[in-house]
Amino acid sequence: MKPQDLDFKMENFSIDTAINLPENNPAPKVKSQKQLWIIIGIVVLNSIGMSIVLPLLPFIVGKYLPSGQVVVGMSALMSVFAACTFFAAPALGALSDRYGRKIILIISLLGSVIGYVLFGIGGALWILFLGRIIDGLTAGNISTLFAYVSDITEPKERSKWFGFIGSAMGIGKLGGPALGGLLGSINIALPFYITAGLIFLSGLAVYFLLPESSTPEKRTKQITLKSFNTFSHLKDIFSLKAIKSLLILGVLFCAGQGIFQFNFILFLKDIYKWGPAFIGAMLTLVGIFDIATRALLLPRLLQHFSEKTIGIAGLIGMGIGLGLIVASTFVPSVIIISLAIIFIISGSGLFEPTYNGTLSQSVDETQQGKLQGVNQSLQSVNNMLIPLGAAAIYFFSPGMLYATATFIVLAAAILYSKLLPQPKCPAV
Repeated sequence: MKPQDLDFKMENFSIDTAINLPENNPAPKVKSQKQLWIIIGIVVLNSIGMSIVLPLLPFIVGKYLPSGQVVVGMSALMSVFAACTFFAAPALGALSDRYGRKIILIISLLGSVIGYVLFGIGGALWILFLGRIIDGLTAGNISTLFAYVSDITEPKERSKWFGFIGSAMGIGKLGGPALGGLLGSINIALPFYITAGLIFLSGLAVYFLLPESSTPEKRTKQITLKSFNTFSHLKDIFSLKAIKSLLILGVLFCAGQGIFQFNFILFLKDIYKWGPAFIGAMLTLVGIFDIATRALLLPRLLQHFSEKTIGIAGLIGMGIGLGLIVASTFVPSVIIISLAIIFIISGSGLFEPTYNGTLSQSVDETQQGKLQGVNQSLQSVNNMLIPLGAAAIYFFSPGMLYATATFIVLAAAILYSKLLPQPKCPAV
């Protein structure tokens, strides 16, 4: 059955959702920053937890597969998670537009807890896949957090807070892998249980400390079976011309960023012949500049320049950095590769929060969840396809791969400057 046929049969079938759910003291847009700093703390906890397990994944998968098949197993786990997120994120976003952000955020965090506990239990490869499937089908925490921030902040403040969220993720990633390696040396399953515990603490923080952000009068009034059809959400969002251009822009950015993220360590190993110590130093540089750009530089730039101007500058900076990587394939140099990292990470840190801020202003409160869910869904598609395409080009020529990334990011800068008008916040 085709997706459009499914839409035709479901479009008039609605579910009455006029039931009494606890509102948890809905919070209007307020000047108080208490809830926002609680969100930052939750993001730090989640980021630490997820980065703790990263060094252990090959060893966990290696318990159930021969050494030559570990890479295939890890890729399959990533693809399954991304596929589940693609189908689930828009539906979770629509549900948050109807029932509120808080309940969906708690469900999403609990799904992650179950997923990591299953990884810790292990016993068979299918249990690992089950954990990834459960985590993927409930993977709405980031999109729901972005919708929550959009609910309680004024439009002009959103880019700054999205930058703080990105910085909080960077803080968690700095020490997490080292801690994971230490815990894994004690017991290979221990980091997964620690991660599950940290995410469970995040869920408790959401339940007890965060009020509901979506007030009843601004929620959608009913849920239809169509609300669970991912392709229907994609069609609805892409039917809006301005949002369509923004989402295409985001896809281009994620493609360029994904090429860098998925192949950079391999690039340093193959071209520069660096070992773990030098690569680790470069990754530390990545973390430092990511945090500094989002938490320190971006708020100051927002006081003097528009989000669009900062976003274009960020894309150009990324393009320069990716071009420097191409140059380094001909003239290997620590200085060139360090400058490349600085330009790429700083450019990403300037573009991504301002892009998310602009995107959040393109719809009103009743569609924030759906929009953020579709955005997360598109990122999942990137996560499925980019590693495969990038690996094929890298095998042919590493320089050509980063030249392709440079072209993609600079094309995104041209799209942003030529096709997209300065956004206007819809009337509330």
